[in-house]
Amino acid sequence: MTTSHPSEKPNAVTFRGTPMTLVGTQLRVGDPAPDFRLTTGTMQPMTLEEAIDGGNRSALFIALPSLDTPTCNIETNTFNRRLAEVPAGAAVFVVSLDLPFAQKRWAVANNAEGLSYLSDYRDHSFATAYGVFLKEIGLITRANFIVSKDRTIAYAEIVPEVATEPNYDATLAALKKLG
Repeated sequence: MTTSHPSEKPNAVTFRGTPMTLVGTQLRVGDPAPDFRLTTGTMQPMTLEEAIDGGNRSALFIALPSLDTPTCNIETNTFNRRLAEVPAGAAVFVVSLDLPFAQKRWAVANNAEGLSYLSDYRDHSFATAYGVFLKEIGLITRANFIVSKDRTIAYAEIVPEVATEPNYDATLAALKKLG
């Protein structure tokens, strides 16, 4: 039996100036979107097919290290405030390794319940499939992915410095293009 190890990309991003290795496949616009198994706030599994509602909507995945950190707090609150800019045919999901209970607590405390929260704590299937697992610290790096209704990557941004915010305008503009 052969075991497969995810690919590694050393020095792919920095975390407060320290180079970090990303584990998993490096996705590009036009690539098929990999499947995953995330956990919802009710402890139910969610797959890519469910996130895009069987091809009836596109999905924005906001990947981040932890809601309980300053930059993730700012980022998630910013996307929550800008939900009116999200087209009707799209869904927005925040993905982190935070437990679903912690995600719910954070969302309620920050009045950010308009977003959907998904946890990758069980097996890191999203983190490795989307190439955003930070090997050295065991968290997800800051990234945004848009998956179109046809299951392809329509937008991909991996933020070069984990402690900085993503490009909100570019992300939302790419989502609007899909309608």
